Amino acid sequence: MMLPPSPNKPRVFFDANALIVGAVSPSEHSASLVLLRMAEITLIEGLTSQQVITECERNLLAKIPRALPSFQVLVNRCLKVVDNPSSTDLQPFAGLADPKDLPILVATIQSQSPWLVTFNVRHYQPGHPSVTPLQPGKLVLRIRDVLAFL
Repeated sequence: MMLPPSPNKPRVFFDANALIVGAVSPSEHSASLVLLRMAEITLIEGLTSQQVITECERNLLAKIPRALPSFQVLVNRCLKVVDNPSSTDLQPFAGLADPKDLPILVATIQSQSPWLVTFNVRHYQPGHPSVTPLQPGKLVLRIRDVLAFL
């Protein structure tokens, strides 16, 4: 499903590892949680796919079940969840990312998000020219640099 970009708000797509770190972080200052809070207060538009949500819930249930309720609150408050791309949607992008992560890259492209927040940047190589995969801390630094010029 294609969502029209919000005017003047950067779109940021969250991978599963960035969401999990944000949900379980003991610090309010973790970059993943800072980005989620920015989405919550509408400074950025936070997006993810249903596949990412399913992966996060599965991992949290298996490893840290007590974190599942706070994860679900974060998702509901901070993110728009987009549909997973179909297998037909994936075909033109084959080879642009690790096969397991290709649906995430394609969902990022389809949602018109120029930023993909992940701790596994190398999984999204060679990538697509419309998407920049970044670790959460690096995106926070970029946003801080932009805000410094306001």
